[in-house]
Amino acid sequence: MISFIVPAYNEEHELSGTLAAIHAAASRASAPYEIIVVDDASTDATPEIASRAGAKVIRINRRHIAASRNAGGRAAQGEYLFFIDADTRINRAHITGAIAAMDAGYAGGSARVNMDGLIPIWGRMLLLGFSSVYFGLNLGAGAFLFTTGHNFDIVGGFDEQYFAGEEVYFSLELKKLGRFKVLLEPVVTSGRKLRMYPAKHFLRKFFGVIIRGPRGVRSRAKLSLWYDGKRERHPA
Repeated sequence: MISFIVPAYNEEHELSGTLAAIHAAASRASAPYEIIVVDDASTDATPEIASRAGAKVIRINRRHIAASRNAGGRAAQGEYLFFIDADTRINRAHITGAIAAMDAGYAGGSARVNMDGLIPIWGRMLLLGFSSVYFGLNLGAGAFLFTTGHNFDIVGGFDEQYFAGEEVYFSLELKKLGRFKVLLEPVVTSGRKLRMYPAKHFLRKFFGVIIRGPRGVRSRAKLSLWYDGKRERHPA
């Protein structure tokens, strides 16, 4: 059994595409599966879209990405857990590659990331540089993470003292249990943040979090880039 866990907040423009991609990928993987959408205080049609697509909807009111992931992980029935952002597209290779890695003894993993649509030059340069460093450290991207239900329970899920960057700490905890696999096949996630914000604003917020380190992500106070809820009206 495979459990796909999709945290979502006001994702009515992206969610249907994400769920369709999961259904298409999972149907070709020839294994039973479930999709759990964790609706964290949405005010749009997110839960209705999820239900129509055959997903189980869990509702929380936290505005907290780690808590959303944990709510889905705790409700999951699968031996294999996949955490997929609501604006991210996967394919069959991500499922088969992840399961092969876990069956080979990897504690968990992730995948490299491409962004959709037109991305400004400064954004492409940032993504290239950041990806080189981040994946060079063999860390998992929040857009796509996988592990077993057993390992999720052992590490205690995602650390809820963090409002962003929780995927880094989750990756580090999994690496204490065994090898961590970053798949070469990239998932495709929305480049909307790089399109919606001016370079100066984005870079100030982004590097501000990096400079402040762990203390900077223990509150939503300076995490507007992640929590202000701005959305493109239509997927790219």
